[in-house]
Amino acid sequence: MKKLVIPLIIILSFNTNISAQTPVEDQLGSWFTYGGTYKISDKFSVSNVVQSWHYEVAQNFNFLFTNIAVNYHVSPKLTTSFSYGWMDIDNGFNKVGDHTYENRLYEQIGYKHKIAKLPIDHRFRLEQRFLDRPVPREDVMHNRFRYRLGTKVTLNKTFFLRFNNEYIWTIQTKKNDGFDENRAYGALGINIFKSANIQVGYLNRKIKGMNLHRLQFSLFYKADLRSKPQKIASLNKKTKQ
Repeated sequence: MKKLVIPLIIILSFNTNISAQTPVEDQLGSWFTYGGTYKISDKFSVSNVVQSWHYEVAQNFNFLFTNIAVNYHVSPKLTTSFSYGWMDIDNGFNKVGDHTYENRLYEQIGYKHKIAKLPIDHRFRLEQRFLDRPVPREDVMHNRFRYRLGTKVTLNKTFFLRFNNEYIWTIQTKKNDGFDENRAYGALGINIFKSANIQVGYLNRKIKGMNLHRLQFSLFYKADLRSKPQKIASLNKKTKQ
């Protein structure tokens, strides 16, 4: 039970919004995610994410996110990343009109460690968002800082629990307001096989005074694309350590 203390605090510390809700808050939405990581050497890997958001479960399109990242593994605990992504953003809940399109860059540091036997992961990210807005027609750049704290609680060889909380800050400029966002997430994970798992969970997103509730359906896959000699050399190195 001690393992569950930190994850439960992360999720349960967020109050529900009891004020009058907007139509988008009344709906239970959904996020579908695919995340892949492909190891190409001992130090480098490539990863990609495809994510589709919906204002309602599997309908009423909200947001499409795609990206590819190059990751440099400084050590087993520390990873740095650089990414490019493209996004398609709907103009609002049950609204008809042109979409906003976005090109996004980010620079990231990931760090892992343990508290007792509980694994903890930290993600620090800087983002540059280049938005092509349809009305009024203009290009806008947003700068964001993101910090995510997470953990994974192993239940047995097949099942695990995943918890994380992410704080996001958009920096104010002359063309856009600065605002905060918080995403709290909890899920049940199922190891399909050694290199893949699915997660089914709930995400609470608080942004611009709104309290949004989203079901999460995710598939994560890892592949080792190193040559056989590279894999053997890496295994031998770990054995000697």
